[in-house]
Amino acid sequence: MILTTTETIPGKTVKDILGIAKGSTVRAKHIGRDIMAGLKHLVGGELKGYTEMLNEAREEALKRMRDDAKKKGADAVVCVRLVTSELMQGAAEVSAYGTAVKLK
Repeated sequence: MILTTTETIPGKTVKDILGIAKGSTVRAKHIGRDIMAGLKHLVGGELKGYTEMLNEAREEALKRMRDDAKKKGADAVVCVRLVTSELMQGAAEVSAYGTAVKLK
């Protein structure tokens, strides 16, 4: 499955637009990450625990979007976008969406 942020795929032609493909996940911080983040906040630097959590969440959202596109019979998803939003203190949603297409 081809995923791209562009509208077109070089060397490919879109035959059919199958609709929006989407996937999301909600992740919450846990006490271990909070303690380490609090300590890191005092001295500065990257909060690696949160970086890892967000990377995992992005990959899961993209996987779910890809699965949704496959269910629609897509060969690719174009115009892929990722959005992160805070749902409540300590919990964030990562969503991936794009246009599922069938290629010639």
